[in-house]
Amino acid sequence: MARVKGGMNAKKKHKRVLKLAKGFRGARSKQYRIAKQSVMRALNSAYAGRKQRKRQFRRLWIARINAAARLNDISYSKFMYGLKLAGIDLNRKVLSEMAVSDAAGFAKLAEIAKEKIA
Repeated sequence: MARVKGGMNAKKKHKRVLKLAKGFRGARSKQYRIAKQSVMRALNSAYAGRKQRKRQFRRLWIARINAAARLNDISYSKFMYGLKLAGIDLNRKVLSEMAVSDAAGFAKLAEIAKEKIA
């Protein structure tokens, strides 16, 4: 059986990595060995960032809900507990959107929560 040289496969692998490294500075976008390290790190960071984005949005929603709840004289934890007792199942994303765009509706929810706690 004839010997197969791996030049084509190596070239394809190198091109794939260098394409991912496009836009990196200096040797990071030109030399395969350095580009490979940079791309691996960048892909790891991107993966972690996708997880962190979810946490950061939840933090933002909670901060908005807390601010709006305190304008209605109730803390965030008591507000959420009151909604749970009232059987109102709205997620934090929707509640934060209400807090920003529909203050009157949020105030009604706050009143309901206060009644259920008291």
